[in-house]
Amino acid sequence: MTLNKPWLAQYPAGVPKSIDPDKYNSIVELYEECFDRFRMHPMSICMGVTHTYDDIDKASLAVAAWLQAQDLPQGTVVALMMPNVPQYLPTMIGILRAGYACTPVNPLYTGRELRHQLNDSGAKVIFVVDNFAQALEQVIDETNIKRIVLSKMGDMMGLKGILVNTIIRQVKRLVPKYKLDDPKHEITKFPDVLKKGRNLPFQKPKLSLDKTAFLQYTGGTTGLSKGTILTQRNIVAAAMQSEAWFRPITSEINEVYINLVMALPLYHIFASMLSMLGMRSGHTFILIPNPRDIPGFIKTLSKQPFHIFPAVNTLFKGLLDNPNFKNLDFSTLHLSQAGGMAATPQTAARWLEVTGCPMIEGWGMTEGVAVGTNNLVTDRNFNGTIGLPLPSVDVIMIDDDGNRVGLNQAGEMCVKGPNTTSGYLNRDSSDDFTSDGYFRTGDIVSMDEKGYITLLDRKKDMILVSGFNVYPNEIESVMLECDGIIDCAVIGIPDEHQGEAVKIYIVPEDNNVTKSVIKEFALDNLTGYKCPRHIEFVSELPKSNVGKVLRQKLRERHDADHPQS
Repeated sequence: MTLNKPWLAQYPAGVPKSIDPDKYNSIVELYEECFDRFRMHPMSICMGVTHTYDDIDKASLAVAAWLQAQDLPQGTVVALMMPNVPQYLPTMIGILRAGYACTPVNPLYTGRELRHQLNDSGAKVIFVVDNFAQALEQVIDETNIKRIVLSKMGDMMGLKGILVNTIIRQVKRLVPKYKLDDPKHEITKFPDVLKKGRNLPFQKPKLSLDKTAFLQYTGGTTGLSKGTILTQRNIVAAAMQSEAWFRPITSEINEVYINLVMALPLYHIFASMLSMLGMRSGHTFILIPNPRDIPGFIKTLSKQPFHIFPAVNTLFKGLLDNPNFKNLDFSTLHLSQAGGMAATPQTAARWLEVTGCPMIEGWGMTEGVAVGTNNLVTDRNFNGTIGLPLPSVDVIMIDDDGNRVGLNQAGEMCVKGPNTTSGYLNRDSSDDFTSDGYFRTGDIVSMDEKGYITLLDRKKDMILVSGFNVYPNEIESVMLECDGIIDCAVIGIPDEHQGEAVKIYIVPEDNNVTKSVIKEFALDNLTGYKCPRHIEFVSELPKSNVGKVLRQKLRERHDADHPQS
């Protein structure tokens, strides 16, 4: 069955139906256009220290020139392991400008996880902030890393940086001891890279949109993480698609400078895409190195106006749960973008009540540079859908046999577009695509007559109870309405009578929340087969670094506790 793209009729005026990444010869051409257009605009603010687009341009050129002086062959993979600090973006852009590929690394990785990514990607150089050097020390001899660039948090913060580094090292003791002074590891300090690079010749490499820009590793919640190959075309397309979609709201903001809150970690694809979107529009990034420090985060927000606020549901909720958050000035907030995980109606309603700004939900994946679907940025109401496909994104839904399903029918969402990966590094990716070239997302969705898509659940998370499909997202959303439940997560467990049964893990507010209360609430609000038959109270849920509940960890926990079930 063929759908005739009903979503295109819903596009607001000014949003194109398609984009053409081939207007650029490379991602570097896009970066240079941004630097030229917004040279004196502030590009980042971190701990009160501002850098202009010109500052970042020059720093990234210095990084690029230094890298080229290391005699690395074109296409060499360079790892980047940093939190949201001022040197992140110039390092990332410098790697690409030099003609190399970047593999962003989660700074909180254990040695085991780090070793896998460095070896799988074949990285030869790593830029790392010293807070996380201990993990590198554990595995460096088991990798192909030849050069290490060591950075401190405050390296691009001038005099303030000296104070920041002293506090982090001496007062907060956030730099675990490490030893990387073996002569076989060529170690350079980041300030020396900038200093030397500024005096080194830079040779513009021959680049094309087909060259790999990023090896972006997916979360690895079901085993070893996979390296998603993202070409320069993929990245440029995502930047253009996002900028086109957000245009109706950004054109309305009547400010000299638009501030975008960058609390999502830049190594994550959602934030990486936002940095491209922001650069194309000349935004200023308010960098938040540690968003888990909610009081510190709120203090940062109190110091300047903020216009665009992207986050995951757990971060929005974490802010709302702090009593000081409501005292901030939200008069300049125009756009609150939810992504990375399902947003709940409860959090969306509270966010609107406190900030006056509606939460807009979208959907994306690493394999599409976080671009896929989004609600209209001009919408005032949270509708519970993940919105419409963005310009140049095509979406179909298929059943288990690979046949396309029609409107209002559940099926696996498959996507195609210039932002979509060609596959994974060192893996046969043929099974990840349909025979006609659509990427299989593993998400179960349905699409209505207007093209709005409702996310039912991850295919692997779907629970089959006596032949009925049960989706954990739905149950979690309902159960969060129950008084006294702070957080919850649902998995399916084996059941000899029903095939699978619903199990819910509950983070209770206090001892008043009992199993009988929960069962009664579920029976009042859910069809019988959807009601949790097994209830377990926990103090917290396992979550990824961007706040997604790791249901696989809960399955493993259940299996360990019930080896015979």
